[in-house]
Amino acid sequence: MSPRQSDARQRVVAAAAEMLARHGLNATSVREMTKRAEAPLGSIYHHFPGGKQQVVVEAVQLAGARVSRDLDRHLQAGGMAGVRGFLAMWRAILVRSDFRIGCPVMAAVAEEPIDDVAEAALEAAAGVFDDWAAQIAAALAAQGRDPASASSLAILVIASVEGAIVLCRAQRSIAPFDTVAGQIERLIVQA
Repeated sequence: MSPRQSDARQRVVAAAAEMLARHGLNATSVREMTKRAEAPLGSIYHHFPGGKQQVVVEAVQLAGARVSRDLDRHLQAGGMAGVRGFLAMWRAILVRSDFRIGCPVMAAVAEEPIDDVAEAALEAAAGVFDDWAAQIAAALAAQGRDPASASSLAILVIASVEGAIVLCRAQRSIAPFDTVAGQIERLIVQA
């Protein structure tokens, strides 16, 4: 088996994550995933017996793990520094993509699916969001914030960032993100 054939599975999952971020759940088709991954259509049925639902779940998990690694790296400098790094990461994605790329995790749950991928994708996204919030909450608690407050603030950060991404994409402007980022920083400093 050639190296190209052996990594077809990973390429399909990565292509699905990119498509979710750029086009949303319903526009992420099995045919287009394999085309972008330069993989044979039959590879879906070979590597993903659960079909599109399995690919979407794995794409959400892949995207979530990538962000989680970056978030962890930022949080090693402390809670506030970590949140700033998290915000800077999403800001850079928006600007670099000219507001065409959003969060693939959110994309997997933001629209009602036209096929049967909903439940598993919802569970995967919930797990990713919970992980991100737990990482932020732990860093804030390590800096002295009480655990309940740290947890609430972490959820607010995740929800605010996801909402800001949507506003920026709609307005094709970074202004909503910068406004939200400023408010998040003020809340963390004050709390």
